[in-house]
Amino acid sequence: MTSQTPDGQSEPGGAPLVDGPADPEHDPRAAYRLEPDYVASLTERIVSTSGETVAVYSPLDGAPLAHIPQSSDDDVAEAFARARAAQARWARTPIEMRAAALLRLHDLVLDRQDEIIDLTVLESGKARKHAFDEPIHIALTARYYARTAEQHLETRRTSGVMPVLTRVEVNRVPKGVVGIISPWNYPFTMALCDGIPALLAGNAVVTKPDSQTMLTALYGAQLLEEAGIPRDLWQVVSGPGRRIGGGIIGRADYICFTGSTATGKVIAQQCAERLIGCSLELGGKNPILILRDADVEKAAEGAVRGSFSNAGQLCVSMERMFVADQVYDRFVERFVARTKAMTLGASLDWGNDMGSLISADQLATVVAHVDDAVAKGARVLAGGRARPDLGPYVYEPTILEGVTPDMTCFGEETFGPVVSLYRFHDEAEAVARANDGEYGLNASIYSRDGRRARALAAQIKCGTVNINEAFGATFASIDSPMGGMRESGMGRRQGSEGIHRYTESQSVATQRGLTLGPAFGMSDETYAKVMTASLRLMNKIGRA
Repeated sequence: MTSQTPDGQSEPGGAPLVDGPADPEHDPRAAYRLEPDYVASLTERIVSTSGETVAVYSPLDGAPLAHIPQSSDDDVAEAFARARAAQARWARTPIEMRAAALLRLHDLVLDRQDEIIDLTVLESGKARKHAFDEPIHIALTARYYARTAEQHLETRRTSGVMPVLTRVEVNRVPKGVVGIISPWNYPFTMALCDGIPALLAGNAVVTKPDSQTMLTALYGAQLLEEAGIPRDLWQVVSGPGRRIGGGIIGRADYICFTGSTATGKVIAQQCAERLIGCSLELGGKNPILILRDADVEKAAEGAVRGSFSNAGQLCVSMERMFVADQVYDRFVERFVARTKAMTLGASLDWGNDMGSLISADQLATVVAHVDDAVAKGARVLAGGRARPDLGPYVYEPTILEGVTPDMTCFGEETFGPVVSLYRFHDEAEAVARANDGEYGLNASIYSRDGRRARALAAQIKCGTVNINEAFGATFASIDSPMGGMRESGMGRRQGSEGIHRYTESQSVATQRGLTLGPAFGMSDETYAKVMTASLRLMNKIGRA
């Protein structure tokens, strides 16, 4: 197998990443950023016997990071075999013991956050302050599900058809082995956040993280084991979806996928053929509404975070901004000023407001969208150019005005630091324009009138809506569900829905005394009359 270096040269997988007399002091591509023994301690967790590897490089400076072993379909089969054996034992483990492991994970993640952040920045190129969000989110997720385990999973009593005589209990039975396919944009968060409730519910996990950010995901797997999760319960495979994705879907009892809408549709079809469930968090073209009574300074601050966190490579980030006439000029002035004041950089240090895009492909998409818009008449109010002086894939945070439907970035997701401004005259128009298109992941509304903003939120076709906040209020509130409407996905992570998706409901009813049929010697006609009278009585006394 071959891979591409940052300068476009091919290299055989497994061969040295650097040839010739390159000097590490002057060329970052001449030496690994991580110690080989450390990398090996992580990559040995991948189930791989193919002998093939893929080279990965840091988007910070093009320095080599690792060769990632690649899995074959036989490796995927082996991973599922190990997971199934482990799951049978884990399902018998008391819920309180599973929850205790998650609480240990909570503390481990906080204790090791510097190492997590370093790996995340090295692999993704994001600013350190945005990488910090990832261990915090996993700590929140682990603690929430540990503290609410019994609430979500304990057997519960429900009403029986005959009061006193019919006892009904509902059990939560684990699905079995969950397949998780996670993306590169939030490599620690997305590698773990969906699997944590799956483990708590009694399942095993086979996960395929993106190869670009595999090391961060593998470090998460190491922390799970240190917290007390049996190693075989969390299996990691590696490789392109076209090669091993079908093997994962063909063997799993449930699939969780985060990625593009196009791929999500294919996965949904494959799951439907096997009659297994899936949850899909897909693309978005997320709107933010700045109403006439918004606090302009607060809205401008939120707009910067909402548009440019992780260089816009965030599923819930904002790419369309609708601003009321009454505050448009004041808001734009403050938004542009804040954007131009941002500190850009590609480094492990604190202090950068925005980091790098992850790859040449991602940069090419951003450049193409902005260049297309400008060529067709859009105006650049801030940004609009790559910054190779800061890093190979750095692109300035960009604000566009005058974007029209014939421009690519009008309706297509850019997934980069680009946002388009639109003026609106009345709020019904703003809601209608926010609902344009087929996506429906996240939205934001800024207003001093919370009641009015909440009423507008109910009209927006998005799975989450944040008021006076860009995305963090919903994303960090783990007790509330998160996911997309329309072509932004199906199913939800977080809250009760985020763990119940990994279980089957099983109803167990015990009947005492009277049977649900005619007593000995009673005619069917008499039984029908007695039952009819009973139903009328139950309705009269208000029983459900």
